Amino acid sequence: MLLAGVLTADRAAANTTLLTDSVKTTSKHAIVETDRTAWWEKARFGMFIHWGVYTIPAGVYNDKKIPGLGEWIMHDAKIPLDTYKAYAKQFNPTQYNPDEWVMMAKAAGMKYIVITTKHHDGFALFDSKASDWNVVKATPYGKDLIKPLADACRKQGMKLGFYYSQANDWTNPGGAAAGGHWDKAQDGSMDDYIDKVAIPQVKEILTKYGDVAELWWDVPTGMTKERAAKFLPIVAMQPNIITNDRLGGDVKGDLFTPEQYIPATGISGLWETCMTMNDTWGFKTTDHNWKSSQTLIRNLIETSSKGGNYLLNVGPEPTGKFPQPIVERLDAIGKWMKVNSESIYNTTPSPFKVLTWGRATTRHEANGNTTLYLHVYNWPTDGKLMVTGLQNEAISAKLLANGKALTTSKTDGNLYVNVPANASDENATVIKLLIKGKPDVTPFVPTQEADGTIALLPGYADMHAAQGGEAMRAEGGNEQNIGYWTDPKSSASWKFVVKKAGTYKVETAAASEKGTKITLKSGSETLNADVDATGGYGRYKKLTPGTFTFSAPGTYTISLASNTGTWNPVNVRKIILSPAN
Repeated sequence: MLLAGVLTADRAAANTTLLTDSVKTTSKHAIVETDRTAWWEKARFGMFIHWGVYTIPAGVYNDKKIPGLGEWIMHDAKIPLDTYKAYAKQFNPTQYNPDEWVMMAKAAGMKYIVITTKHHDGFALFDSKASDWNVVKATPYGKDLIKPLADACRKQGMKLGFYYSQANDWTNPGGAAAGGHWDKAQDGSMDDYIDKVAIPQVKEILTKYGDVAELWWDVPTGMTKERAAKFLPIVAMQPNIITNDRLGGDVKGDLFTPEQYIPATGISGLWETCMTMNDTWGFKTTDHNWKSSQTLIRNLIETSSKGGNYLLNVGPEPTGKFPQPIVERLDAIGKWMKVNSESIYNTTPSPFKVLTWGRATTRHEANGNTTLYLHVYNWPTDGKLMVTGLQNEAISAKLLANGKALTTSKTDGNLYVNVPANASDENATVIKLLIKGKPDVTPFVPTQEADGTIALLPGYADMHAAQGGEAMRAEGGNEQNIGYWTDPKSSASWKFVVKKAGTYKVETAAASEKGTKITLKSGSETLNADVDATGGYGRYKKLTPGTFTFSAPGTYTISLASNTGTWNPVNVRKIILSPAN
């Protein structure tokens, strides 16, 4: 996957989502669903598989534990080519059972699989005529690993996609290496590598195995427009294929691919969050930091509630078996999906900006009414679930797990669902709520807390873009930030309620590689702040630009905009207002 500093990185887990501190600097996406992509948007859930020779060292080289991602060990430990290639002599996955893999994916509720046909180490899991560095010619196993998986997927009705590292290749001469080569045997012409290895291999994987559902490029180091353009006629050989946004050369693709995080408010267009179960993509014996089944289930819900797909990774052992923690988590997810998959498949994003007890997905019915699937994490103790701001008439409500009918009521402009004393599922209990018409939700406005503070989270903001420009985005989970602020003409604003008049101190935190200037405005007051160069988009520095005065209780607005002719991207965390006295 991606190298830290290239785009996103190996991120730390939050409770139900993952935090990103990255700023994307490529041009905006213009992705529109078509008949070709319709199946994908309904699917919502897929399996990512990272497998290769890197499973032999499995994170250890010369008796040292190598930090970082398992599949990056050759790069991170600067292993010479001859030494690394010798690992292939031990790669003999005699327990590989692709039918079992597909059955586990199906049982977990996954609708498609994407496997690494060739990762950055250049090792191909298929029989390739373009390079002898492949499973057939370089290992004692001596058989194509992709064909039997393609056959198993076809037999069981599972869609199959291929990951292919088109630019980074650390063993075939001329292939790129993020950060540069470390072995003279890697040197060569990148154009020759593209023409003689990458292009022929992509043609092989797109012509040998039948229909390919998705093509997953990765890390476009050195990919110019001219190099990227060479791949497009080959991709066109699969007219129904879906591609991601990582080919390079300004090729947009169909999917935006957040890595290891779930965008706080979703993304316009088609997007797919890819995520690991522990901290690495490829098998690593020293990584035991497994996310809980509950976290993974809630990540799937979170992604679906924001209109994206969840591509959850497994890293098989060199034998071909899935590690037991993966098997256990797939089984737990499958048990939840067996009961609740209706609330995930073929759903659209939540109409609510904030739900304190969980998340929601939506299905628009043919008769004009709407089904809301309420995924409740925090079960109400008073027997009443408040669906904040929902104005529609409720037609019916029931527990999805057992069909038990529930009653509803309305008070103070909020709809309430009367629920049993206890939740039926500790991961997420789903209530199926049918309402009349399209959702009519009163916009959420944050209100002053009892301690006097007002927290303006990025996820609460309204994002504004100039005509033809690109809006910034709310990112992250528990620690949100406004990111992707690459257009100086874009801005954000918050409405909020002040209960006690007075002067309020303004605090936030910002991160920028090169430094820039920002402006905060409320009414006739303006605060300007210099953002120092922090050395990275994940390195935040506290800002205290000044104070705002609110003369009476009521609803106010604060806006955030750029304030410089020379704009540099910046990430901004939540804005906190607190009484100055």
